[in-house]
Amino acid sequence: MPREVVLHQPPSSEPLVLEGDALVDAAARVLRVDRSRIAEARLSKLSFDARVRERRWRMSVDVWMKGEPLPAPIRRAPPDIARPRERAPTVAVIGSGPAGLFAALDLLAAGLNVVLVERGRDVQSRRRDLAQLNRGAAADPDSNYCFGEGGAGTYSDGKLYTRSGVKSEVRAVLEALVAHGAREDILASWRPHIGSNKLPDVVRALRATLERAGARVLFETRAERIEVAATSASAGVSASAGRGGVGGPRVAAVHVRSIHGGAGERIACDALVLATGHSANDAVAMAAAAGAALAPKGFAMGVRIEHAQDWLDARQYGGLREHCELPASFYELRHQSDGRGVYSFCMCPGGFIVPATTRADAVVVNGMSLARRDSPFANSGLVVQLEPEDWCGERAREWGFDELVAHAAALRPSAKEFLRPGVSPATPDEDPLAGARVQLALELVAADAGGGGQRAPALRADAFAAFAAGAVGEALPEPLATSYQPGLRASSLGAWLPRGLALRLAEGLRAFDARLTGFASERGQLVGVESRTSSPVRVLRDEETLEAVGVAGLYPCGEGAGYAGGIVSAALDGRRAAAAVARRLAPAT
Repeated sequence: MPREVVLHQPPSSEPLVLEGDALVDAAARVLRVDRSRIAEARLSKLSFDARVRERRWRMSVDVWMKGEPLPAPIRRAPPDIARPRERAPTVAVIGSGPAGLFAALDLLAAGLNVVLVERGRDVQSRRRDLAQLNRGAAADPDSNYCFGEGGAGTYSDGKLYTRSGVKSEVRAVLEALVAHGAREDILASWRPHIGSNKLPDVVRALRATLERAGARVLFETRAERIEVAATSASAGVSASAGRGGVGGPRVAAVHVRSIHGGAGERIACDALVLATGHSANDAVAMAAAAGAALAPKGFAMGVRIEHAQDWLDARQYGGLREHCELPASFYELRHQSDGRGVYSFCMCPGGFIVPATTRADAVVVNGMSLARRDSPFANSGLVVQLEPEDWCGERAREWGFDELVAHAAALRPSAKEFLRPGVSPATPDEDPLAGARVQLALELVAADAGGGGQRAPALRADAFAAFAAGAVGEALPEPLATSYQPGLRASSLGAWLPRGLALRLAEGLRAFDARLTGFASERGQLVGVESRTSSPVRVLRDEETLEAVGVAGLYPCGEGAGYAGGIVSAALDGRRAAAAVARRLAPAT
């Protein structure tokens, strides 16, 4: 076991990360041993201690003495994966977000042929579409902040911290990112973060590794249908009744087509990994059409809240940032309101609010930041946890979801068939897609409140808190300065947000103000709506085989299937799916 030593550095925007001989020398001084006795020193955790009496960087370092077993070296270059043999089984992977990329890497390493299908554009081409969207242009339904190479996380901050997964498995994902160009300090940071200006290069490097190993990568290609065939007893693979049973459906191929039209292509495959993101409801519907079972899933909706970063720094650092450089400060806030959590989500210090819709007629906002986190604004989701029973029966009426769906259907008759106004389910199992219908309804109403051109509806935090308390006049304050490039439009959010959502948001806002004075003051503003926190539906899968319930050979994973919530957790789930596929298909060695 290594010895642990702790080093400290004075406050600064970025610590001087010691490496190599400098790190060994520092560790030797703390241990009071001759440096020649140390075989290796490695930074294990880097954090900033913001307590009033501390306020300095804390570095935990693992030290191995000579004669002790040493850890495996950190890979600083992409791996060389041998190409699968020509007749090896083929796996189609739908989606090139973290779940799809990491699944594809592991499948290739297991000796399987891989075809990676991505509806959006490559990571570089996405930039042009995002630039247009930030100028207020209509969203491209296939290339936006959610869809495209790298997935939603690529241009939405690149946060890597997670509370899920085994520590060694999380580190393996981070090490793979380092091997493809990410900064090595993500292996030790208490809040690892790459930044939306750095992550695209890492994504390109991951794709290059896939292509060197023989993967076929198709961009601007949408999966349209999963073809299934009856399973025969001679297939040599057991299938329980829960997955369709012998003679039941098994994946045979996926039918794809360029987003630009033209003839489609049938890709025969021995397995299909469904690794789409949380906004790809059409992919979920495609799985259901093939026979996969769906279930409703809890998720969260609300707004973004934005403050000036210097205001937040003054509150969190007590004025210390005026005298020395410090990293942009952040917060994590949580409150319980009538049985539902209200909490900050995806907090972006020194960041930007961005338009994250996948539809031209809807408004969705999200947050991102660059590696240096040097924007003058701080923003975070302010969301309410929803459970499937909240949009069912009498509870749907109490929350105001029935009224919301009816409002959205009146605004957008073309969406009426999907929204199904007036037919809210009596129980969650009656309509697994009901949460997605509520989600879309909120986004359509937000677009109307924003007035078009991707402008987002906004209201000063103090005005929203007062409105919910029944103490505000009719005049709406003008929006504050913002990082949201398409612009804001003053809106009485409480007038159109569902009642259950609005009341809990306001209560949470006041509770957070009690902990972080000024949070709900005239210095903050709410920007609507934050609705894509996670998928509102789950594609059910067998706990042992990870195959979809109802369709053998289909492996739903990641955020879109309802099994992850972030870059690292999605990558981990993609790896789990790949391991399950490999157990069934990988050639014997």
